Amino acid sequence: MELKGAVALVTGASEGIGRAIAEALVHEGARVTITGRREKELRAAAQEVGAEWFAGDVGVEADAVRTVRTVIERHGRLDILVNNAGYGIFKPLVDTTLEELEAMYRTNVFGPFLMAREAARQFIRQGSGELINIASTSSLKGSASRTAYGSSKFALRGMTECWRDELRRHNVRVMLVNPSEVMTEFAAKAGSPREASDKKLRPKEIADAIIGALKIDSRGFVPEFSVFATNPF
Repeated sequence: MELKGAVALVTGASEGIGRAIAEALVHEGARVTITGRREKELRAAAQEVGAEWFAGDVGVEADAVRTVRTVIERHGRLDILVNNAGYGIFKPLVDTTLEELEAMYRTNVFGPFLMAREAARQFIRQGSGELINIASTSSLKGSASRTAYGSSKFALRGMTECWRDELRRHNVRVMLVNPSEVMTEFAAKAGSPREASDKKLRPKEIADAIIGALKIDSRGFVPEFSVFATNPF
């Protein structure tokens, strides 16, 4: 697709992968709106990247509806939705609480569902759209201490497959991106800090891969791809 002039909405974009994706889209000439819960950080990121911003929680239905509606009202359309908002908790099964699991699903599963539902209504009306869900290589294989996070990404992967089958007839491309370990604050916030390494992925690699996938002519698309570091050891 042609990214110059396209209207894009990126969730969870005040830092990390989401911010890198927003910056890459702006660089390509897209009109980008970023969203997130932390207004101060969101506003600063938007100013630095050159994007518009709208504060809200993707896991709250009213916020999700209002966010998508606002972007469409401002620009008259919506071409790209990147569902990036999410977080992790890495704990053994026996230490994971129901409250933690519910909260994670609220952001990592219900949030993408709400945003995708609202965006899909516009995509169907206009007969085109790009829906990109940022999952994880944890969506491909379960592992210890990832009951909450891993299962939420498995759920996102499953929903993506359903949406892809449903929306293709409306010329909507639905893609799933599975980043491997990326050098952001994600792991530390999840309770599993990692040592910084120049060999490991940066947010830019994920953003570059997404831009490449979007630039494929709209008659075809990449349904799902993973991004690994070449030699992280």
